[in-house]
Amino acid sequence: MTSIFRRAMGADFERLHPQLRRRFSVGLASGEACTGRGVMDRIWHGGRWVKPFLALGGTRHILVPEEGRDVPFTIENVPYTDTCGRETVTFVRTFHLPGRARRFDAQMVLSPKGDRVLDYLGTHQHLASDLHFRAERDGALLIRSGEHRFREGPVDVRVPGLIGGEAEVRESFDESTGRFRIRVRVVNRYAGPLFGYEGSFTASYADVGACGVRPGLRPVREEARA
Repeated sequence: MTSIFRRAMGADFERLHPQLRRRFSVGLASGEACTGRGVMDRIWHGGRWVKPFLALGGTRHILVPEEGRDVPFTIENVPYTDTCGRETVTFVRTFHLPGRARRFDAQMVLSPKGDRVLDYLGTHQHLASDLHFRAERDGALLIRSGEHRFREGPVDVRVPGLIGGEAEVRESFDESTGRFRIRVRVVNRYAGPLFGYEGSFTASYADVGACGVRPGLRPVREEARA
């Protein structure tokens, strides 16, 4: 058994930088959790009209309503088995802004066909996205989102492109500094850039059997629909 990311990428996984291969090998098979600590050089927003949506998302740990520079940052990648029996890896990002911390939560599982990763967003997993992973020529990892869905009770609808955002994440490893670099952009195909951040961090690894999943890391509600 290998990590959900290795299974989704197949042979392309081997083209990643060795440090990225280790980071994205985190899972139940490896028995490792990964914590990244660093600084986001910049957190930015699009136009004014975006702010009410970011503020609403912030109440469920989706996106970050504030902008900032040189913001201390933590990302926690911890594997566990969810209530549906699926291997899950947390992507819980905490931005330590002046006066308060903001979280951007995601839980990732492998799709039933094993060809992509499903990204459940927020404390209640009301939003779900398909994620497609690709190794770049320099060993970086490029992640692009596909279809987004909103789910609550019996409701299960595709988020239309008019109001949805397409996310692109690029993560690389800088040999000269020994740090991971990350750049995230969320763009609406009609309105343009909505939200993003970029910066760098170092990673440490721990035995998940020993450290477990700390309280508050798992979502309040888990969505069974893939």
